[in-house]
Amino acid sequence: MALPYLFEFWALEHQLPPEGDWRTWVIMGGRGAGKTRAGAEWVRAQVEGARPLDAGRCERLALVGETFDQVREVMIFGESGIMACSPPDRRPEWQATRKRLIWPNGATAQAFSAQDPEALRGPQFDGAWVDELAKWKRARETWDMLQFGLRLGEDPRVCVTTTPRNVGVLTDLLAQDSTVLTQAATEANSAYLAQSFLDEVRARYAGTRLGRQELDGLLLEEAEGALWTSAGLEAARLPAAPELDRVLVAVDPPVTGSADADECGIVVAGAVTQGNVQDWRAYVLADFSVAAASPAGWARAAIRAMELYGAERLVAEVNQGGDLVAQVIRQVDPLVPVKTVHASRGKAARAEPVAALYEQGRVHHLPDLGALEDQMCAMTAQGYEGRGSPDRLDALVWALHELMIAPAAGWRRPQVRAV
Repeated sequence: MALPYLFEFWALEHQLPPEGDWRTWVIMGGRGAGKTRAGAEWVRAQVEGARPLDAGRCERLALVGETFDQVREVMIFGESGIMACSPPDRRPEWQATRKRLIWPNGATAQAFSAQDPEALRGPQFDGAWVDELAKWKRARETWDMLQFGLRLGEDPRVCVTTTPRNVGVLTDLLAQDSTVLTQAATEANSAYLAQSFLDEVRARYAGTRLGRQELDGLLLEEAEGALWTSAGLEAARLPAAPELDRVLVAVDPPVTGSADADECGIVVAGAVTQGNVQDWRAYVLADFSVAAASPAGWARAAIRAMELYGAERLVAEVNQGGDLVAQVIRQVDPLVPVKTVHASRGKAARAEPVAALYEQGRVHHLPDLGALEDQMCAMTAQGYEGRGSPDRLDALVWALHELMIAPAAGWRRPQVRAV
């Protein structure tokens, strides 16, 4: 039957090549989103003609993966690879000694490892399939060598299938006018994935920065020299917090409440402050930040966060609004305990001692803090390199300063009296 091999009938939207004039098609998706199948079917579409012996659009392709074994075991012989996708009368022959596929119509596809960029010096192609570009250790060199070899035919094109990682070669590629991008989360291909797998990864990684990258297929920004890294934040994550000695809500209000105003950063954090100061631990519990809210709107959100987490105090920065900030809060609830704080140093300078707490392993994150963590990974010692204003991060800094840094400055080691 031909129907199982008619990919256009079965394909998901993100697996079909986009229309228009492009040179590189990047399929960026979560684990199990169907990227490999899309790449393999794209290769088929390039080499196959109307009949098994008819010529297709391409005659000489390159297949490039992280290692040669990855090319062979995933791209060629994998469950979603080229061999599995090809109908019997069009299935290519694998010539192991020459590391290439050859189709009945004479088209060929040569296998290459990204660990050996020089192997791409010399051969020439009219198309290429590149898999997991963001994982390659020598990505820039290999990609450049491949570009020099794409010089056959009228319009040589490349299909790139990859899980997103913030590496230079991928971000540069996505910025080019000749690149088109399709994205999909793991959930998009859920009909073909084990339910136990979906349940497990949802439970473990939903709401985390790693989950947004590996499951949602999002390219997350991480500035060079950032005070926080994705790896460090994942290492600091816990499923739940212990019993806490203090809980508070910190607020970084926007200047205005207009539709184009910055977000109002609202972060809930708590701490265990028993024993020596070196033993204190902080826990970032939730992010209640709101966008384009009126003063009364963000005040209600902050007070709601206090009620949900039993916070003892609301800490609010007043650089922008002065006494009006506390007045707005008390208009919503006149009894709420408010401490106003005023920034005398820049954002990066305020963030550095808080980042030091993370380096010491003294701060932990609960799940569902992805947007806050994005801002953290864009803050460097020279300033913020993300979009807009880091209002969530500012609120976090005030929360941890009030919980950990300010009390520690006045802490005195208990004196033991000699008997």
